[in-house]
Amino acid sequence: MLKTPKALRLHIGLYGRTNTGKSSFLNMLANQDVAIISPVPGTTTDVVKKSMELLLIGPVMFLDTAGIDDTSELSDLRLKKTTKAYDSSDVFVLVMEADNWSEYEERIYQEAKTRNIPLIVVVNKIDLKKPDNSLIEKLKGKTRHILKCSSVDEANRNRYVNEFKEMLLEICPDEFLSPPLLIGDLLKPGDIAVLMVPIDLQAPKGRLILPQVQAIRDALDNDAATLVVKEREFIHILDKLKEKPELVVCDSQVVQKMVAYTPPEIKTTTFSILFARFKGDLLEEAKGAAYIKKLKNGDKILIAEACSHHALEDDIGRVKIPRWLRQYVGGDLQIDVSTGRDYPDNLEEYKLVIHCGACMLTRREMLFRLHKAKEKGVPVTNYGVSIAFVQGVLERVLEPFPAALEAYKKVIEEL
Repeated sequence: MLKTPKALRLHIGLYGRTNTGKSSFLNMLANQDVAIISPVPGTTTDVVKKSMELLLIGPVMFLDTAGIDDTSELSDLRLKKTTKAYDSSDVFVLVMEADNWSEYEERIYQEAKTRNIPLIVVVNKIDLKKPDNSLIEKLKGKTRHILKCSSVDEANRNRYVNEFKEMLLEICPDEFLSPPLLIGDLLKPGDIAVLMVPIDLQAPKGRLILPQVQAIRDALDNDAATLVVKEREFIHILDKLKEKPELVVCDSQVVQKMVAYTPPEIKTTTFSILFARFKGDLLEEAKGAAYIKKLKNGDKILIAEACSHHALEDDIGRVKIPRWLRQYVGGDLQIDVSTGRDYPDNLEEYKLVIHCGACMLTRREMLFRLHKAKEKGVPVTNYGVSIAFVQGVLERVLEPFPAALEAYKKVIEEL
């Protein structure tokens, strides 16, 4: 992410009058002194650019601009650079104090409105003066994304930063939340991926389930080939191939068998792990799986399902995963299940959230769920990652994703 080109980063412009705390707000977000701050108006003389990784948004570029009401000798030059930053901003952040809305704030608001660019209003310095209800009501008429904060309040920094991230997740243009390829970037043109596909009882008759179909299409779109087999025929088909496949992907429920049958030089993973990356953040979910190691008798776990399907007798989320977890822990666990769009507000009560592959959620929705859990200090993993962990093969099936594997190993070492 640190090597992401500037053009591919979400550009977030910080605008406002002089001395409203734009630079200190940037320093709070970065948790370091990126920009010089001073009570002297006009301290920021040029657009300060700061590239950083903002979890769970991704690579961003902050543009800290000079005050729009600058009246110094060089004000014309400074304001030209500030207004030029409008052209490269994907999100406007208007930083103001808790006083009246002036012509300067209105000018920035109108710029955002005219350009159809999302706007977040930050009412800063609430340690000195809190905004009254009339101001807040006025702001609500312009945007529903209003953050009240003090950028020098270290005690509440995490809360302010998390609220800001939530707002960014809601308004971030779709192209900056676009998922990675499902499988195509793991294959070169002409490569073969073997997909070990059980005939899923929950799939409509005569069809494959969505993750399997999407994997096939993504491989084809990237000029690779797929060979689809059931687990019973896997070894026989593998022996008939003249060249070894680049990748083997299986349903999580047969991951132990797949790993046992696949030569170590062939990379392996599961459909659920592919979707953890495609719909969410595989690094976070790999790290989350490590916390299964800490579970003990009586701990409370949340199984989060994105769809409201009819649960079968041996349902993966409600029966199999709870059974495997209890066997791993060697004791009982309190396990709750949430379904569909229902996502509990009491996440802090859980030691771990295990989420489904999220094939029925948008990437934005899944990232928001990950953020909510992270905000409460609760690790999150997904079905496939957790199954691979309890069956002792997680490191093998994370091999195609070196960064996720490294993140997982680091947490394991720390626990």
